Amino acid sequence: MKTVFSGIQPTGNLHLGNYLGAIRNWIDLQNTHRCIFGVMNLHAITLPQDPKELEQNVLEAAATYIACGLDPKKSTIFVQSEVAEHVELAWVLGTLTPLGWLDRMTQFKDKKNSNENLGLYAYPALMAADILLYKSDLVPVGEDQKQHLELTRDIAGSFNRRFDCEYFKLPEPMILKEVKRIMSLQDGTKKMSKSGESEISRINLIDSPEQIVKKIKKAKTDSLATLTYDEARPEIYNLLNIFSAITEKNPQEIAKEYENSGYGKFKNDLADALVAKLAPIQTELTRLKTDQFYLKRILSEGREAASEIAKKTKKEVFEIVGLS
Repeated sequence: MKTVFSGIQPTGNLHLGNYLGAIRNWIDLQNTHRCIFGVMNLHAITLPQDPKELEQNVLEAAATYIACGLDPKKSTIFVQSEVAEHVELAWVLGTLTPLGWLDRMTQFKDKKNSNENLGLYAYPALMAADILLYKSDLVPVGEDQKQHLELTRDIAGSFNRRFDCEYFKLPEPMILKEVKRIMSLQDGTKKMSKSGESEISRINLIDSPEQIVKKIKKAKTDSLATLTYDEARPEIYNLLNIFSAITEKNPQEIAKEYENSGYGKFKNDLADALVAKLAPIQTELTRLKTDQFYLKRILSEGREAASEIAKKTKKEVFEIVGLS
């Protein structure tokens, strides 16, 4: 059985982009793969975090995973910082990662002006450790993560060549359902983000029906009278992709259906579809957030399962490198 690894940072309310672009795609994998999903809090602190909020966000992220459909009996759900081998392997891999490789990483270029630090710069080496620690075969990725996975493969190859072995397998990208990248409701050229400048730029998974309706009504469109599925119209293109992902209808067919209906009806129906889709997730999320004992037990069991694999990998890597 092949191993799949992925994770999301616990940096506040998870949003529609997290769900459609990542978590929803993990659900079916549980029955066919060994799945390991992390709450990646070490990555989160490359940007300033309130310590108490970060601790709470970890539990909320775990609750969101489960509410969206991840089954702790089928998948390993754990907190990154509770498995020390992530950092230990990252150090070893960092010694094999040329600065030129890190200089090319677009994520660092995008964020460095607001928060330059070594952790943000070395982020890709830690991400490589996250993946390689579990001998991952497959990594679900979106367009914005492909560069990180390519670097992970390069680092794994560098390790194997340096120590003349075939220890690390080269993980493959896993492209799942045809879900387009979910963009900001206020700027169709920017990814929907938890750190977006405006609350109305995203649909949070915990938003009330009233908030969802309000945000969709305020979603940016354009001045053209008819609806068309056209990448040259980024805001309309994004809304149609969201509608398609939620209803599993073809976006071109949706555009045709609402072609001459006006944006009012289109947005009303999109909002209704979103409210209906998120309702069961929100109900379960509310229940889980009142049972922190259960969440901590799940994360404790996940830590034990992840640590069993991680300790073995670290031991073998240290022996190869000469650190045993």
